Amino acid sequence: MNRLRSFLFVFSAILGVFHAGGLAQSFAPASNVTDSSIEQKVGKKLRNLMRSNVFDHITFRVNDGIVTLGGKVATFGTKNEAAGRVKGVDGVVQVINNIEQLPPSGFDDRIRLQALRTFVDRGPAQYFSDRNPDVRIIVENGRMTLEGFVSSRSDRNTLNVLAHGINGVFQVTNNLIVGARAY
Repeated sequence: MNRLRSFLFVFSAILGVFHAGGLAQSFAPASNVTDSSIEQKVGKKLRNLMRSNVFDHITFRVNDGIVTLGGKVATFGTKNEAAGRVKGVDGVVQVINNIEQLPPSGFDDRIRLQALRTFVDRGPAQYFSDRNPDVRIIVENGRMTLEGFVSSRSDRNTLNVLAHGINGVFQVTNNLIVGARAY
């Protein structure tokens, strides 16, 4: 009799554990977060950064919930703000912040402002809005890189020619993509 009672006690305990485990699994939130959905959310967060402007270019890559940030920024605080915003995205398990903070330089600042003024006054100004511009102007040690998206090959070429004519620019790299923004 004691043996039967012990057996029933152990059996019911084991059954209770399996039942509780099954309940725990059925109440666990379903994780439908994919890298693609994370990319969309990260892109939106990065487009809405408060400190970012036309002189900052941030890239990102998502792989198994790990977001790797890259690019170059001239605006102080943007690097940390970007990483902080991305960390809060659902499904992000880690953020690797490889954004390069450009050193302060009066020489580069003068080139940046002259380039923006030239592009807005003499080129296709629609790409340089205050909030989330389509074209980014990155200047480092007198070297200018154009990043972003334009709608036509003509606009890409116009910006390239204008960039080469800016006083103090040693080199121009034109990475502008003709077409719609990816994110």
